[in-house]
Amino acid sequence: MITASSSGFDIERPSLALHDDDLVRLLAEVSYGSREAQRQLYEYFHRRVYRLLIRMVGRDDAEDLLQQVFLQVFRKLNQFQGQSRFETWLYRLSVNESLQHLRKQRSRRSVSLESDIMDRKLDQVRDFDQKELMEYALTRLEPELRSLFLLREVEKQSYAEIAVVLQIPEGTVASRLGRARQLLKQYLVELGWEQ
Repeated sequence: MITASSSGFDIERPSLALHDDDLVRLLAEVSYGSREAQRQLYEYFHRRVYRLLIRMVGRDDAEDLLQQVFLQVFRKLNQFQGQSRFETWLYRLSVNESLQHLRKQRSRRSVSLESDIMDRKLDQVRDFDQKELMEYALTRLEPELRSLFLLREVEKQSYAEIAVVLQIPEGTVASRLGRARQLLKQYLVELGWEQ
């Protein structure tokens, strides 16, 4: 049985390993409508998805979007054909839901998050600790670059896996990752980041 603590959303990966055979069995049970299997799948993967969503859409929307992602997983599981790892497919759904959410949000707002935050006095921004600076700098990246950076640097996905998730060539992954790193460094310097 797969279990996870309900004490919150940890940043670390779960210590339990889900072996390929167990995952195949679990996915089969989910596809047959087993509520218990759905719960187990959610318990095993939700922290990783939530961590990605927080950085993609922010803490306020991440929890609602997490539920939406898993509803999509349960609805679209028959579309997973095993050509990539399940986790890669799950990240693709998560990124797609995030990007769709951000597009809807952008069309509803007349003032962007970036301009709201940039209106703060520079000395207030300098009071952020290093982690907060990085989180803020990430929000300034365009969503596609942010998702690519997070998949590589936080989720430790390979270039090949990221290419599958984002449906772009591996070479494009490398060039966009370089661009994301360059922009992040620029944003961090602008925010007064001290190395």
